[in-house]
Amino acid sequence: MMALRAHTRGGPEVLICEPAPRPTPGAGEVLIAVNAAAITFDELSWPETWVVGGVDRTPVILSHEFSGVVAALGDGVTGLSVGDEVYGLVPFDRDGAAAEYVSVPATSVAIRPSTVSHVVAAAAVLPALTAWEALVEHAAVEPGRHVLVHGGAGGVGSFVVQLATALGASVTATVRTRDVEYVLGLGAERVIDTDQESLDAETGVFDVVIDAVGRDIPEALFAALRRGGRLIALQEPPSEEMADKYGVTALFFIVTAERDRLAQLAAMIDAGKLTVAVAATFPLAEGRAAYESGAFRRPRPGKTVLVVRS
Repeated sequence: MMALRAHTRGGPEVLICEPAPRPTPGAGEVLIAVNAAAITFDELSWPETWVVGGVDRTPVILSHEFSGVVAALGDGVTGLSVGDEVYGLVPFDRDGAAAEYVSVPATSVAIRPSTVSHVVAAAAVLPALTAWEALVEHAAVEPGRHVLVHGGAGGVGSFVVQLATALGASVTATVRTRDVEYVLGLGAERVIDTDQESLDAETGVFDVVIDAVGRDIPEALFAALRRGGRLIALQEPPSEEMADKYGVTALFFIVTAERDRLAQLAAMIDAGKLTVAVAATFPLAEGRAAYESGAFRRPRPGKTVLVVRS
């Protein structure tokens, strides 16, 4: 099969589209004929991309979000059949989906949303799962809660805004001026234009803060919470010192995929409750260019997706 691989650790410059061995599904796994694979630019900097248990993984295949068709079943797999159109998430310490085929645990796969394309389904996987786990599993958001989404126009932040709204929360999001109307259209009741306004004015008013921006979590996000509130960081572990100072709970998690959760998100997409944005598409053969595009300002929000099969 053809795959986007890296033989040495590095950035996009080490990526090459080349022939690679086609995987064989083990017990409890399914082989997927990949139609589309969404990428995360930061995965080239993740330790688990390159090393597991102290052992070098190269050559590695990138991308962990996919949509495709079940091509074969490993022993013991139930609930799926050859020919099913599915989507899912490859564990981050395994070869990914930037290839014509990928083998993945059956528990990380579900029937894909039927009202959208494979490209759109692949683009939904990681941001939708991350938003769900943050809001439902860790923040326990309920109707009437006040939620602040820091970075509401981002790939994950846009899903957090939509899902928090669907859960009945009152949502405020931080955005740049160019993204104000986009995020209001996703369901935010209010936006804080960080090009014009300061977060420092928001003190003790939110039940939950989701930081979808990343490194160097500003103290203003801790201050924005009511005492006893929760700050969920999506990029790096938050400061325990700051959490203690403001009397809040702060945590970080690494997203996991479960079939039931993927099925619920697919149902929400099919019901029109979640809109999935795609910033750009590239053929698999241009995978290196796809990763290089992360260094440039994107003309619109959403994920970048590799088209493996049309």
